[in-house]
Amino acid sequence: MSGVHPSPTRSQPKLLEQVRDAIRARHYSLRTEEAYVRWVKRFILFHDKRHPRDMGLQEVQQFLTHLAVEGHVAASTQSQALSALLFLYQQVLKQDIGWIEEVVRAKPPQRMPVVLTSDEVAAVLRQLAGTPWIMATLLYGAGLRLMECVRLRVKDVDFAYHQIVVRDGKGQKDRVTMLPQQVKEPLQQHIQAVQQLHEADLQAGAGHVYLPYALARKYPYAAKEWGWQYVFPARNLSVDPRSGITRRHHVDPSVINKAIKVAVRRAGLTKHISAHPFRHAFATHLLQRGTDIRTMQQLLGHNDLATTMISTHILQQGGQGIQSPLDDLGV
Repeated sequence: MSGVHPSPTRSQPKLLEQVRDAIRARHYSLRTEEAYVRWVKRFILFHDKRHPRDMGLQEVQQFLTHLAVEGHVAASTQSQALSALLFLYQQVLKQDIGWIEEVVRAKPPQRMPVVLTSDEVAAVLRQLAGTPWIMATLLYGAGLRLMECVRLRVKDVDFAYHQIVVRDGKGQKDRVTMLPQQVKEPLQQHIQAVQQLHEADLQAGAGHVYLPYALARKYPYAAKEWGWQYVFPARNLSVDPRSGITRRHHVDPSVINKAIKVAVRRAGLTKHISAHPFRHAFATHLLQRGTDIRTMQQLLGHNDLATTMISTHILQQGGQGIQSPLDDLGV
């Protein structure tokens, strides 16, 4: 028909952009997005830049076997690469490449989690001060995961009911845990200082914070509201890599891990201690005090009771539950 032209078709996004879009549509974290995109890139480069659509199960097996045999990667690293490639084929390319049964698996190490005694926890906490002390106290005193701690929002700290609401924890589940009495006053003072920082940001034309999912569209003014601000904000403003908006994000998790590492050295401890063992200590010490396993499961936010039972297993090892035969000799 004269004078009528078909509308131009939009070019399909590049593969890595399709991967990003699929990840964001499922509300995966930025860290997961970066990891999956990185593994897809490595997979493509490993096969001389062939498009994954032209490859399949055999090429995936070759790549994963290479990681284990020649790359000597940890089992968790190989599993992450596998998850990224399965996501690529199943969610982006809409192809079922089957279960990867013939892949050479990196052998997972059989390690027990590091568990601190009460004295060791106290020794490390005594070497901390300021914000790192508050954060470490919450890791141990409330059983928070590291990312749950750094992502904590002001509105989720309930001083009146002595509790913390953990929003969108592991497995996208909410839960409630205790707010330790010992940290209440320092935390209140810390939050007051954060509020002053937020007010200064607002006066400077900033004051936005990242909102999860579609809340920013549904509540366009919520990003500046006090209750949505991070309890542990970053020192400087930064550009959100997804939206391009300049915001004050939460503190980087490496800050607390570095502070704990220094504190462990100053305390003279030899155990390999980062942020996560404080959570294991929380579980272990509550069990020692007689807390029932179901309550522990709720406080820790575990889907599977078997995960919580790891701490129970720890209590049945060594000097915690079994007496050495040497002690029966009386020599």
